[in-house]
Amino acid sequence: MDAIPLGPVVEASFYRRPAAELAPALLGLELVHETPEGLASGIIVETEAYQGPEDRGAHSFGGRRTARTEVMFGPAGHAYVFSIYGMHHCFNVVAAEPGEPQAVLVRALEPRRGLALMARRRGAGGHRPGRPGVLTGGPGRLCQALGITRGQYGLPLFDPASPLRIHYPRPPFMVAAVACGPRINIDYAGEWKDVPWRFWVAGNPHVSRP
Repeated sequence: MDAIPLGPVVEASFYRRPAAELAPALLGLELVHETPEGLASGIIVETEAYQGPEDRGAHSFGGRRTARTEVMFGPAGHAYVFSIYGMHHCFNVVAAEPGEPQAVLVRALEPRRGLALMARRRGAGGHRPGRPGVLTGGPGRLCQALGITRGQYGLPLFDPASPLRIHYPRPPFMVAAVACGPRINIDYAGEWKDVPWRFWVAGNPHVSRP
């Protein structure tokens, strides 16, 4: 797969839609990160939508505007990266229009390019025969595998010159069916925790959980 040229970069206008619409639309696209170590990528197979000020699960709930969430208030198609527990990173795609702080969390990838590099980055945790989702199944795992940190915060995912981009995959990735359900680990969000804004490629073995 590494020898096959990348497909075209997804255009900026693609991201200018509500997060709940962008989240399923991202499934089947290829997230690419180029670093001095090499290029690594994966097909997006699981996402979650966070719909802004009214969504108690979102970092921007109530219109909270902080140094961490600032990029969410800007143009769509930029990277929002935050850390949890001081050690794991989570990669998000800014959605909607400027001033509408919405984003989509990418929860899992199906590894496509640079598998050896991803396995080295993941260390022992990336080598478990019979468990394909271990390498990039989960927000923290995929960021570790692709080398995504806060250093990529704010990068334009639609710019061919950006090291972090989203491409239309080549060869194409067929999404036969999309499943949806409640988002994960947001019990604090009250009634919003049950909104079915988690989307995944049905039957894909790389999702973080069925």
